Amino acid sequence: MTGESDFHFSAAERANLKRYLTNGGFLLASAGCSNKDWDKAFRREMKAVFADIALKKIEMDHPVFKTVNTIEQLDLSHPAESPRLEGLEMNGKLVVIYSPHGLNDTEHTEGCCCCGGNEIRNSHEVNVNIFVYALLH
Repeated sequence: MTGESDFHFSAAERANLKRYLTNGGFLLASAGCSNKDWDKAFRREMKAVFADIALKKIEMDHPVFKTVNTIEQLDLSHPAESPRLEGLEMNGKLVVIYSPHGLNDTEHTEGCCCCGGNEIRNSHEVNVNIFVYALLH
């Protein structure tokens, strides 16, 4: 899930997402071009879906950073900010992984109309790890 502007889930979409995630589903989301409006909307909607569970920073020693590739750090295209992934955990398993920075690897896309947001440059390795983590846990 990604985007670049404000959005709202309907009540039915919130209920479906909660049912999906509480029954073994998984969601990977990132703010396209590090869009602040999308970031705020995603956080608001996750809080509306899971009022009692908050997104938390995923520390670099978490298995998601070692599943296939050993990732020592997240490499931002504009390193003025501290890169991070955040997660929502249920019963010891991450069911949502979120990046406020793009995981879309727009840096290697030809003719991209990206605004030049803060993208995670090692997103290939990160996304592979996330995919395998979601399948194994």
